[in-house]
Amino acid sequence: MLPLIRVVLAGLLLIGVSACSPEVGSEAWCKQMDKKPKGDWTANEARDYTKHCIF
Repeated sequence: MLPLIRVVLAGLLLIGVSACSPEVGSEAWCKQMDKKPKGDWTANEARDYTKHCIF
């Protein structure tokens, strides 16, 4: 029973953390990326920023 409780709690934590970040490509995400130092961007973030926020 204890392992099941741990799995459920871990799942709830994951859902809670992912719900806090804006959707990639949204206006809020673009603004968040503008504030983040360009040196800290991943290759995927740079590609998505170019695709959704510039063009």
